[in-house]
Amino acid sequence: MGSKDRILRLKEETRCNILTAALRIVKEEGWQALSMRKIADLIEYTAPIIYEYFANKEAILLELTRMGYLKLARELQEAKDKHTSPAKQLEDMWLAYWNYAFANKELYQVMFGITTTCSCEMVNKLEEASLPWDLISSSIGELMKIDDLDSDIICTKYYTFWSVVHGLVSINLLNRDSGDDINKQVLRDAITGIIRSITP
Repeated sequence: MGSKDRILRLKEETRCNILTAALRIVKEEGWQALSMRKIADLIEYTAPIIYEYFANKEAILLELTRMGYLKLARELQEAKDKHTSPAKQLEDMWLAYWNYAFANKELYQVMFGITTTCSCEMVNKLEEASLPWDLISSSIGELMKIDDLDSDIICTKYYTFWSVVHGLVSINLLNRDSGDDINKQVLRDAITGIIRSITP
């Protein structure tokens, strides 16, 4: 391996270490505790070195958001690929969405501004933020027999699903008092009801 390749590999490792450290701080202390200084201390670098990779804390949040959407999209795709029926695809994708939110709580919080300061304008510019829409809306279109995935009907149905599932996730991320079995049953009932309502 040439010295140029080694430098690039070391830079990528440092960048990954910064992001891993940021997530570790958040998991242990919450989003309010995240700072460039704490990241630097954790990976034993000086703060100016962190700024060589990320201009500010918001740039780190944006990169974590990008990673979150990519990971969510992979899990949705895996769920979708298990079925040929669009109704089953939708059911499994929304269940995968729910599972993702709790398995990746900190990423989900930054993706949707739950307990964090969300710069929605910046998030909306991320290409990756549209990946869940692309996967889910195509199944909605197939189920409803609508080819134009940008139609108002598809958009409305997508946001009907998302509002219910994201609302349940948000309530439970902030307060896990109800049992998981009850929450999952509410989730399944809601998903099944929406699928039934859009099935011709």
